[in-house]
Amino acid sequence: MPVEPTRTRPAEEPGGDAREQTRRRVVDAAIDLLERGGRDAVTTRAVADAAGLQPPALYRLFGDKEGLLDAVAEYGFTRFLAAKRRIDPAPEDPVGELCDGWDVVVGFGLANPALYTLMYGEPTRSTAVFRIGFEHLKGRIRRIAAAGLLRVDEGLAAQIVHATAGGAVLTWLSVPESERDPALLVALREAMITTVTTREPAVREPGPAGAARALRAALPAQSVLSDAERQLLTEWLRRLSG
Repeated sequence: MPVEPTRTRPAEEPGGDAREQTRRRVVDAAIDLLERGGRDAVTTRAVADAAGLQPPALYRLFGDKEGLLDAVAEYGFTRFLAAKRRIDPAPEDPVGELCDGWDVVVGFGLANPALYTLMYGEPTRSTAVFRIGFEHLKGRIRRIAAAGLLRVDEGLAAQIVHATAGGAVLTWLSVPESERDPALLVALREAMITTVTTREPAVREPGPAGAARALRAALPAQSVLSDAERQLLTEWLRRLSG
């Protein structure tokens, strides 16, 4: 049986838009191999053949295989962020917004298992896009805190949300398909919500004035601050609650 010749392009270095189009074609080829055969299928030779290039072109574009995988992960984060942005902001229900965002994360992972594992299963692939996504999550947490519905520190809440979503996806993928129970995902999401939020607002009056009044009322019962610090904080809170 005759062997189909490898598709090749001229060896010259592409420039401008052509270079970016070539990078995108290589990343698309790598993602296709990743989704069909897992990480081991993404070899330099296989990606080059699928993209119609010679292997040296990949090294010029990405440096090495790890650079290529970083580009694949970054593209995955970009797709993921696009999906998250489709959630309409719901300032009147920040907890519901958090639930919807959690569902989007998990849904993306279940629909793109190999890509998700590359993105979140290898901690060294912390890209700028990932940090943008985490800042997006912290913004949602901040809206919950502003509504007086956050039970724990904002930073801890963001880590809990991130950990439970990632754990849900990776656990689901590790279980044989015949044994997967959707109740697991629901239980983890509800456990996350119960841990980081409270049903009743800590402050009845929304906004900084209400929060300042509540904190002023609680100050006499605490012993963390010195007398001077407590007096200074009391003055600041008085101004905020005015």
